[in-house]
Amino acid sequence: MARAQKLASGTWRCQVYSHKEPIFDEQGFPVLDENGEQKQKRIYRSFTSDIPGIKGKRAAERAAAQWADEKDRISHTASLTVGEAIDKYIDESSAVLSPTTIQGYRRIQKVAFKDLLDIKLYQLTNATLSEAVSAESRRPARSNHKNSRYISPKTVHNEYGLLTAVLNRYMPGLNCKVSLPQIPETFPDLLEPDVIFRIIKGSDIELAVLLAVWLSFSRSEILGLTKSSSIKGDYITIKEVIVSVDNKECRKNTGKNRKRQRTHRIPPYIKKLIDATDPAEDRLVPMTGSMLYHKWANLLKKNGLPHMRFHDLRHVNASVMAMLKIPDKYAQERGGWSSNYVMKGVYTQAFDSARIAVDDTIDEYFEEVMQHEMQHDIKKTL
Repeated sequence: MARAQKLASGTWRCQVYSHKEPIFDEQGFPVLDENGEQKQKRIYRSFTSDIPGIKGKRAAERAAAQWADEKDRISHTASLTVGEAIDKYIDESSAVLSPTTIQGYRRIQKVAFKDLLDIKLYQLTNATLSEAVSAESRRPARSNHKNSRYISPKTVHNEYGLLTAVLNRYMPGLNCKVSLPQIPETFPDLLEPDVIFRIIKGSDIELAVLLAVWLSFSRSEILGLTKSSSIKGDYITIKEVIVSVDNKECRKNTGKNRKRQRTHRIPPYIKKLIDATDPAEDRLVPMTGSMLYHKWANLLKKNGLPHMRFHDLRHVNASVMAMLKIPDKYAQERGGWSSNYVMKGVYTQAFDSARIAVDDTIDEYFEEVMQHEMQHDIKKTL
């Protein structure tokens, strides 16, 4: 067992042999020994403790011993390239990762940090990672990207998130703390609810849009709704979602994400739209995510309105709840973002009086806006 030494500063340091690295001269050529073989430099890991006295000595030695115990497990992965390590990480995590997460990881592996993919893990340093992040931040965006010449800071953060997850598993001693580009705050341009109601009235996506802007359902949640399993009486429950994986629809259960499995009372207007759907079709919105997105985008364009993502309809809902001063607990639960509130049941469970009052407030607001638009249409026809 390695012994800790007390440094002049008073800090205890314990060094443990890690591995050997080849030696190169200033021109980058291998330095050879008398037998013509490349010289190797012994690399040590240092573990320190600032605790005074014998406790500090033991703390440094204990940290070194724990690392040494892990060394054998780590050593066989240290020779992996970054690309191989990402493959290994995805394969080992496939049982707990969603298909869309795996698809996102594969996409990152394909385009991000290309200069790192062939480097061995043991060759990585903090400086190497910093340089790679700087280079990645200057990677050109796709030609149709209209906001910047380079990929967004958020993209760099997502990419580096995968890389650090891989390195923390297979090279846990490596310092991965680097400076990442700052993500600027963005505020999407949102349409007013009355404008939204006006353009969707009578369209084939009216139900889908109202489920998003009124009940704060996401596109994948809306596509997963069915009459047979999502609706019970006057309540609608998110039980499944439909996502796109490799351009194919994939239905998955939301059970592992409890905050997404939420139940709302169905407003009467939305109930009428549901009752008017094709009785032979179980899905409430029988279309692909791409089809829904393009129908929404085309509707905005047809009415001379600025582009707004379908997902931004949830932002409209959040803004309405803030305007109505809905308590955070209920706003978060309705939107499925984050909350300590756990639904006791998934169908017609007993809502407390405060939650019922929240539903009443929100429904009354949207119904009032809807009625105003209907009266406006009647006046136009007179």
